[in-house]
Amino acid sequence: MGYKVITISREYAAYGRTIARKLSERLGIEFYDKDFVKETAIESGYTEEEIYKEGEEISAFGSVMNSILNNAAPYTSSYDEIFKAEKKVILRLAEKPCIIVGRCADHVLHEAGIDCFSVFLYADKAFRLKRAEEISENMGKDLDKLIDKVDNKRKTYYKQYTGHELGDYKNYNICLDTGKIGIDKCVDILVDILK
Repeated sequence: MGYKVITISREYAAYGRTIARKLSERLGIEFYDKDFVKETAIESGYTEEEIYKEGEEISAFGSVMNSILNNAAPYTSSYDEIFKAEKKVILRLAEKPCIIVGRCADHVLHEAGIDCFSVFLYADKAFRLKRAEEISENMGKDLDKLIDKVDNKRKTYYKQYTGHELGDYKNYNICLDTGKIGIDKCVDILVDILK
């Protein structure tokens, strides 16, 4: 495999975890997504619940307040502390071949001089709405608003910690429309490139 580490950034409900799992099986390497939280909790001292809540999403208001407070006093927000812990975990995981989903891993690795293959997954809203319906934790929620909310928080978080726009093609080696291409074909394309 030409790259030791693969990072996957994604829009909400664009099948990021599913593609990471299938790619992991095909390439025979580990993938890290939600299980990443346990290691971050150990590293940071925050609870898993706090990391789920703040570990990859920040609202625009939260971002502004974070910047003001960080500049006003000797203050470090929980977002910053969790990000620092995630960064350490990402660098530790990158010591062996793996796939890392989200958490600004592409930027963290590039900043550390570690070569990785960065993927961005996206799809149109109608496709993602169908996927969001399948996720049990979304039962009874306004899915249209949920998708917008999660996407906006991820974009703000990514911008806060990387200075770049989430989804900007210049930040990735490849961007794939999972709705138009299909899940299995996306995996085939990635395997073909990576092998």
